[in-house]
Amino acid sequence: MKLTTYTDYGLRALMFMACLPPGSRSSVNAISEHYGISRNHMVKVVVQLSSLGYLNSLRGKNGGITLARAPKDIRIGQVIRDLENNLNGVDCNSPGCKLIPVCRLTRALKTGMEAFLIAMDEFTLADLVHGNAEQIIAILKIESD
Repeated sequence: MKLTTYTDYGLRALMFMACLPPGSRSSVNAISEHYGISRNHMVKVVVQLSSLGYLNSLRGKNGGITLARAPKDIRIGQVIRDLENNLNGVDCNSPGCKLIPVCRLTRALKTGMEAFLIAMDEFTLADLVHGNAEQIIAILKIESD
């Protein structure tokens, strides 16, 4: 299973925020700079993460972004479901596949995808950063506000 770059950026943004002390604010600029990612791309990701309830976003001079939930309450499988546009594995209609009436590939892919997401639901955001937040902070040179 290959995740889209969009989902990758979303997971990275959440990991970044989870490494900060609880309640700490950061910014799209900080996240995109630390990862070397386009600010424009990260803005789109953060807006969606905010609308999905993973981040709180406040505009203005004293604004910034914070985690909306505790890292232990954010399941990675659900984040992937929320950010990925197509979890079907293949697009049978582009171009139209002649095997659609008898194809078993889509069912097999769906079964595999469900197993993947169930496995990813075993992990929380806290699991991804617990015990190595200090290393992540050092690698990305993160400074909390």
